[in-house]
Amino acid sequence: MGIESRWGFRVGSLPHGPLNKISDVPGVTVGHCTLARGDVQTGVTALLPHPGDTFHEKVLAASHVINGFGKTIGLVQIDELGTLETPILFTNTLSVGTAATALVKYMLDRCPDICETTSSVNPVVCECNDSGLNDIRGLHVTEADALAALADCRADFAEGAVGAGRGMRCHGLKGGIGSSSRAVELDGQTYHMGALVLSNHAKFDDLIVAGVPVAQRLEQAAQVPPHEDKGSIITVLATDVPLSERQLGRIARRAIVGLSRTGSYCGNGSGEIVIAFSTGNRISHYPQSDLVPLRAAAENKMDLLFRAAAECVEESVLSSLLHAETVTGRNGLTVRSLADLLQGRPD
Repeated sequence: MGIESRWGFRVGSLPHGPLNKISDVPGVTVGHCTLARGDVQTGVTALLPHPGDTFHEKVLAASHVINGFGKTIGLVQIDELGTLETPILFTNTLSVGTAATALVKYMLDRCPDICETTSSVNPVVCECNDSGLNDIRGLHVTEADALAALADCRADFAEGAVGAGRGMRCHGLKGGIGSSSRAVELDGQTYHMGALVLSNHAKFDDLIVAGVPVAQRLEQAAQVPPHEDKGSIITVLATDVPLSERQLGRIARRAIVGLSRTGSYCGNGSGEIVIAFSTGNRISHYPQSDLVPLRAAAENKMDLLFRAAAECVEESVLSSLLHAETVTGRNGLTVRSLADLLQGRPD
């Protein structure tokens, strides 16, 4: 259920897609593997850019680092070549290597030419630090968990304390996976912009929901322990609007607008990483000609796409908070959900 229909929070002015998720961009799917047992509160989330062969049919992409306190794998090649050639995995900070190895094996299984008759592959793995709720030092995420998340990918996926979001904290509350979409019209055709976030950042005192400072309005605000602004947020923006990698970079930079609208100041110890891609252009690994035809949006239409990206990011952060339930994890630590606070539920 969307946050507008359930909670009455209206974010922005543009219409959202049928699911109000990043999967409203045709072909994009998301899957999870959730580990929730006592001190182990973590997992893996996977995003597939399209249902085909992402290595041989790449999508144009760009990345943007707002604050670089992070350990993401794969951004250098995205920025150099302007393409994404694998699914994107999300997990906790110390499991990035395990997830990357699993993703490499996933790609090798599907592409026998990698490192044989052609180049290597660029796995993309993003992270946030879930220590606190999760026994992160236990290295509980396995390659099988990453592969399970990839196998689970679907259009109508869960949000909140699931997959990589299981142990995450956002604005001092239970965070995790959130998503949203917006519909835009160009040349009489409907396209979509979608966002997926892994939220683990910011302070409770700064949280703004649909323009309302939450800490000033909630009687339960005293139940949220003091904490620092650190922990990171990963944002992925997807669209089926045909765009160049330069235009995607411009859109990625607008993610900060959505984050700031929810009260984030991008603290020193927080990693704010953005990846944007478009399914509107495909780049063949084995081009049939020397020149490759590409389409792009007219620059005077970029304002519409900037607005769509900002609204998607803002609502995705709120969606991660409102879909997540209260979770008790390592050493009995309990992190409250925003939904419980809004409903006045006791501890």
